[in-house]
Amino acid sequence: AVDRMLTENAQELVDSRTVLLKNQDTRFRLCQMLAQHTERWTWIVLREKAVYHTLNMFKADVSGMLRGEGWVISESFEDVRASVNRAHSDMDHNMPSHVDQVPKPWPTPPTHFTTNKFTYGYQEFVNTYGIPRYREANPALFTAATFPFLFGVMYGDIGHGLFLFSAGLYLLWNEEKNDKAKLDEMTGGLHMGRYMITMMGFFAVYAGLVYNDCFSLGLNLFGTRWAFDSDEPEEGDVAEMTGQYGDGDSVYPFGLDPIWHVAANELLFFNSFKMKLSVIFGILQMFTGTCLKGINAVYFGKRLDFMFEFLPMVAFASSLFVYMVILIFMKWSINWNSRMLSATCLDPASEGWGSADYQETVNGQTGVWADCNGGGDGTCTPWGYVCQGNDELADKCPLDMGGSGDGCQPPNLITALINIALAPGSVDEPMYNGQAGVQNLLLAVAGISVPVLLCAKPYFLSKEMATHHHSAHDDEDEDEEHGFGEILIHQAIETIEFVLGMVSNTASYLRLWALSLAHSELATVFWEKAMLSTLNLNWFATFIGYGVFAGTTFGVLLMMDVLECFLHALRLHWVEFQNKFFFADGIRFAPYSFKQILADASA
Repeated sequence: AVDRMLTENAQELVDSRTVLLKNQDTRFRLCQMLAQHTERWTWIVLREKAVYHTLNMFKADVSGMLRGEGWVISESFEDVRASVNRAHSDMDHNMPSHVDQVPKPWPTPPTHFTTNKFTYGYQEFVNTYGIPRYREANPALFTAATFPFLFGVMYGDIGHGLFLFSAGLYLLWNEEKNDKAKLDEMTGGLHMGRYMITMMGFFAVYAGLVYNDCFSLGLNLFGTRWAFDSDEPEEGDVAEMTGQYGDGDSVYPFGLDPIWHVAANELLFFNSFKMKLSVIFGILQMFTGTCLKGINAVYFGKRLDFMFEFLPMVAFASSLFVYMVILIFMKWSINWNSRMLSATCLDPASEGWGSADYQETVNGQTGVWADCNGGGDGTCTPWGYVCQGNDELADKCPLDMGGSGDGCQPPNLITALINIALAPGSVDEPMYNGQAGVQNLLLAVAGISVPVLLCAKPYFLSKEMATHHHSAHDDEDEDEEHGFGEILIHQAIETIEFVLGMVSNTASYLRLWALSLAHSELATVFWEKAMLSTLNLNWFATFIGYGVFAGTTFGVLLMMDVLECFLHALRLHWVEFQNKFFFADGIRFAPYSFKQILADASA
């Protein structure tokens, strides 16, 4: 009996196990079947919820119809109408559907810009700061060109730029694969900015060619226009130009001559060049932003903004800051070798007498050396002034432009610009005739533009308010005065922000010079300390030195410095450029999109 019970119990266990396995297999098959449809069902539920959520925002109209109002891109209006009609006809309803424009006035429309793969990243940059107003000038259009360019100015190096350019090309090569892949946040950001990274690398190479800088080394691509007396020059030797000053043969075809990378005054020369370049780019970009403010005022029909904000701003910026750019180009274009030589006392018997460097025009003759008949200390200037040994520079200079330099001494531009305001009417080292009078006129224009910018718009707005409220009751006078006070305070803030901002923002653009200098100096230090110091030791030391050089170059210059230049270029656009015209208080257009709904749900 016990054996029989054990046998029956074992059989029941086998049957139970068979049932459990069957149930497990059935459950697995059911889950497998459901898994094939889960994603599709989830999408259906999300779409249905979105549809019902949108329909809940409709309002009941006459005859049981539902009425809804929303924004549609003007170019897509006919497509929307056709889609609604097609969907309504598929439902086989007797009630008609109708899509038409709502009569004006409308509330403030949202802002939408059609972007492509190239412009999407730049538009997101601008949107991160703020959404442009409806039909306002879009900063992203200009950012797409100036952002990678200013990055290149700061990061300019042929070698480092090629690494960045190659990284951008690699991202472009894998574009389709990355579009379909599910990327993490960092990789997704790099994929979004693939065109931007490529352009940043391109302009870094371009600026590197201008600086003639490749891993801190100059490249003699076209042959230097300077030569030493010896084939093996030593420290302290002086190089002379192979052609005459100003001739085409004396000019390096593209970029800077590589001789400057071995010159004793290398740092002084590059600092002066890059600092002036930074000021020029900064003033041009800020002036462009101010002009965009005027274009916005014309487009929106804001007459007061154009007359009493834009025009005074242009007058102030042009009279001081654009004038500074003109002075920089003038100083670059003047033959200072000839001017300084014209005020130099020379012995007629010396080798320098009769030099072709003298090209000044005196008494209608250009580059003609006068006869020196002796007298004084036995020396003369090229134009015939007899030197006495203690002559002032103004006496020896033939240009007669005034000041102590009289036009023969290159000026310090920073001092010259400061003296426009601190010492009006006095130019110690002029560059052209009548410079003092011109600068007095520009100072007067700048001085007049500030009170016009401060007071004119509030005054005319108050006159308009008085006209509109002429028939108002007496108890509204207090509100009118309160509104005028707010306008005056707002205008005062804008005036102070613009006037002081032009000065501080111009100084802020010097970061272009500072970061470019830091990049080149760091590259020089890594090359000299890690490579040059180990090349003359042995192969093992060179191997270790190259490892240190490659590691520091990758970690510092190809990673940290890229991020640093990127952030500084972004700041220049957000703060220095966009604040000249960009209000950033628009509303972003959020279209009804199943694709976006599903993407947000799966994020």
